[in-house]
Amino acid sequence: MITEIAFTGSPVTDIKRAREFYEGVLGFKPAMESFGGMWIEYEIGNGTFAIGCYGDMWKPSKDGTGIAFEVDDFDAEIARLKSLGVKFSLEPMPTPVCHFAIICDPDGNNIFIHKRKAK
Repeated sequence: MITEIAFTGSPVTDIKRAREFYEGVLGFKPAMESFGGMWIEYEIGNGTFAIGCYGDMWKPSKDGTGIAFEVDDFDAEIARLKSLGVKFSLEPMPTPVCHFAIICDPDGNNIFIHKRKAK
């Protein structure tokens, strides 16, 4: 039986550029590095998000797995990301249960910026 999500990972092609995005733009703090700095994990709430640079073994794809990062102030985070010139593949939109937008990391991986609506 599966009891929890251990981590979600995204492939990247340039670990330095990816770290500049995830740490510099999104503000993540590395929790663990391995494989000579080619695998970086970030603890976010109760979960772990990782990036890995493994050449042809694991390639980025705009059609691959997407991850949603919950934010405390959706409008402020969207404004901050736009002010930094972050590429949006889907502009902010509401649903019955949340607000979300989709941005792209430097490799084109989809990242959902997400805010649940109050119940």
